[in-house]
Amino acid sequence: MKRLITKKLVPGMILSDNVYAHDNNQLILPKGCVLDNQAITKLSFYSVLNVLVEDPPEEMVSPQDNSRSYAARLRQTEEFKEFKKDFEDCASKFKAGIGDLINDKEHFDIDSIISPIYDLVRKGNSSSNLFDMLHSLRTYDDATYVHCISVAMICNILGQWLKMSDDDIMILTEAGLLHDIGKLLIPNEIITKPSGLSSDEYSVVQTHPAQGYMILTDLDLSDHVKNAALMHHERCDGTGYPAHLKGPQIDFFAKCVSIADVYDAMTSARVYRDPLCPFIAIEMFESEGLQKYDTNAIMTFLQNIVNTYLLNRVRLNDGREGEIIFINRDHLSKPTIKIDNDYLDLSQHSNLYIEEIL
Repeated sequence: MKRLITKKLVPGMILSDNVYAHDNNQLILPKGCVLDNQAITKLSFYSVLNVLVEDPPEEMVSPQDNSRSYAARLRQTEEFKEFKKDFEDCASKFKAGIGDLINDKEHFDIDSIISPIYDLVRKGNSSSNLFDMLHSLRTYDDATYVHCISVAMICNILGQWLKMSDDDIMILTEAGLLHDIGKLLIPNEIITKPSGLSSDEYSVVQTHPAQGYMILTDLDLSDHVKNAALMHHERCDGTGYPAHLKGPQIDFFAKCVSIADVYDAMTSARVYRDPLCPFIAIEMFESEGLQKYDTNAIMTFLQNIVNTYLLNRVRLNDGREGEIIFINRDHLSKPTIKIDNDYLDLSQHSNLYIEEIL
């Protein structure tokens, strides 16, 4: 057996030990579970950093041949190549700006690191196109910086969907950009540790919201930005950390950032696989966590994500392909699919789900 960080898991691997949630010791997946895309998404949803798996066959851990996938085709376009270059430039500027923030606060300039993100959002042309671009970026070494930029862009789109004012959208974008800054103070040997974290080490990881808040506390930034750093792991049902706050106690901007944070973690592409299908992430929110998030924010987010894929061709987990023709408002992850001349309502079939956008 070997221990792998969650972002390197691929379907077909077998868990060699039970996986429990760190906060309440809830069983997430049992020993012997054969991982599929849904299971991998579930691990990301619960912020599981690494798991024990049986030694996989050599061919299983080689990069998958997804040359016909939507993400692979997108990566070949000039539009994506330009977006990727601009994204990497943005990440480089963000990294330099954060260096100033941590080491030389007097020279920190939020405008210099936020303006490239607005340029990226504008180049995305549409929210659906922007999400597709973000999903298709591969994992980078500077994962925290890249994740923060992605979350900032998702927050920007969510703010538009929520019909926030321009000023509030700017604040929410800044909150997404700086939400994980405390992670940069966590020892790298803990963040990248290939073996399981001890309870003491996991407790250290859980200090990053408070550390982020302390970094930002004396800067000329909105309190919403500072609260998002402190509260983005809080959940409306009280199951989050560090203070186990409940709905009314959590800053609304932090509630929005938490949605973007989890969604990006679940849908980002990895070195060994293409991005997980958004419908798998949506199903995870519906089955595991609607009560954990602000009702208006999470439903606005999920409904708009789903609507961007209406009339797209998809592949189901049983291999059949069809076109999304109707969104089920009571089960957003289970639309009606037209397959040849038949209509399949996925909400009536618990064992079927959309595995891939084609």
